[in-house]
Amino acid sequence: MKTITLGNIGNNVPIIVIGCMRMTELDEKQAEQFVAEALEMGANYFDHADIYGRGICEQMFAKAIHMTPSVREKIFIQDKCGIVIGKKYDLSKDYILKCVDESLKRLNTDYLDMFLLHRPDALMEPEEIAEAFDILETSGRVRNFGVSNMRPSQIELLKKYVRQPLKVNQLQLSIMNASMVTNGMNANMSGQLALDRDGDVLNYCRLNDITIQAWSPFQSEQGVFLKNKNFPKLNTKIIEIAEKYQVSDTTIALAWIMRIPAKVQPVIGSMNIQRVKDCINAAKIRLTRDEWYQIYLAAGYMLP
Repeated sequence: MKTITLGNIGNNVPIIVIGCMRMTELDEKQAEQFVAEALEMGANYFDHADIYGRGICEQMFAKAIHMTPSVREKIFIQDKCGIVIGKKYDLSKDYILKCVDESLKRLNTDYLDMFLLHRPDALMEPEEIAEAFDILETSGRVRNFGVSNMRPSQIELLKKYVRQPLKVNQLQLSIMNASMVTNGMNANMSGQLALDRDGDVLNYCRLNDITIQAWSPFQSEQGVFLKNKNFPKLNTKIIEIAEKYQVSDTTIALAWIMRIPAKVQPVIGSMNIQRVKDCINAAKIRLTRDEWYQIYLAAGYMLP
């Protein structure tokens, strides 16, 4: 498994993250087999959130992996909080501390390798978040910190008070959801593709050594775009390139994201072990510039 460095400080971890949001789709035996096979392939970075299955996913994972101290030291666990069931957000100090403690209990572990703020909270007080981070770090409950779905200005506000490096920003990114790429490509143009919807977050993260974790790397506004009849040109082009490399369309779709020179770390949510293998294979392929742009144009984007 190819590795990546989170941020600019230590932490060599797998370049593919296993998202555990759909673990409730498996029964206990299937979950145990999935986790075991993922570990055999070197995929030992697992992404959780307190709202996934309302906590059940964390419990299932701990049971499936047979969590013990010896097992724990071989894996990298990431967790998130901030989304409250009932459509609201809460990044208050007390809520963060409460959520982390509850997640640790469900995961049957004493610490998280990485903790992310799941969504921006319009009422967040960065001073409170800084206090929570200090408590979590000094107590040993969290070793690294990051954010999810945040603009550069929101991260800068946090950095004014938070002393820990923010190593990760988890953002939605796929071939069909690539506004962070298209707005830069269309700089100084007047069309829709030039609209900056995220504060130029791609270049901001590169400039500040923040690893972009791409969630939903196969999604479009019309569901998964692979094998989707609504995207004939894109799928024809992806299959053509996949046949050249003798890999699956899944592999090429992920390789397109990973070709972006920002050290993107995809988060894959599939509980299908063959799909995981296809995603891992993407790290072995470096698309040519021509291939990357062919896919870009086949997705319906235009070059100015």
